[in-house]
Amino acid sequence: MTHGPATTTHHPYGTPTTPHATVRGEAHLETDPEIAHITITLTARGTDRRTTLDDLTHRNTTTLDLIKTYGDTIEKLETGTLTIRPELTRHGRAERIRAYHGTIQLTATLNDFTTLGELVTRLADHDLTRIDGPWWALRPTSPAHAAARRQAVQDALRRAREYADALDTRVDALLELRDTGTHHTPMAPAAFTARAMPFGAAGTEAATDTAPIDLEPVRQTVDAQIEATFTLIPPHLG
Repeated sequence: MTHGPATTTHHPYGTPTTPHATVRGEAHLETDPEIAHITITLTARGTDRRTTLDDLTHRNTTTLDLIKTYGDTIEKLETGTLTIRPELTRHGRAERIRAYHGTIQLTATLNDFTTLGELVTRLADHDLTRIDGPWWALRPTSPAHAAARRQAVQDALRRAREYADALDTRVDALLELRDTGTHHTPMAPAAFTARAMPFGAAGTEAATDTAPIDLEPVRQTVDAQIEATFTLIPPHLG
């Protein structure tokens, strides 16, 4: 007679001979940011649609060329929304186009915060250019996430041992480890917005004469939570 492999009965809630202890492990870390994002909005305005688009294209090319001079400190450079819209005015019963407004939005991600201050200053010196940010962040692959998870596991084991000590016994084995979430909470961006200069206005200083803006990075928080189930050596409760 052939017998199949022996099976082990799983008792999800434990038994008197294999009591379980389920605990939560938590970690809360603060760390310096690794990258920063800024948004650059370029604007053009004119009475002719073609001229407005040409002005916007020129401003976009100039801005991209400037950003790209910073090489590897720019981790990502993306073009967002491009809009060209007419501004209507009413004459009698008819609507006429008074002017055209054009905007284009760029997003840059930097890993060097000294470069960030210099770049923001130079961009803010351009006409009809608005800069929003920075938004500080960690990369998805940041070691801080793994560090938080390790601390959460250690916290769970510490709690399990404390419960076991209260029962005058010891933790025996790990049954289950469940990740209930690792969260990175970006802190609020610095209160910096360089708004566009009025139409037709020109910068009064060359970028080389303007000191870079000193931007202080905002520390980031990483939270991790786990649940772990351990078996205990049966305690003597009598």
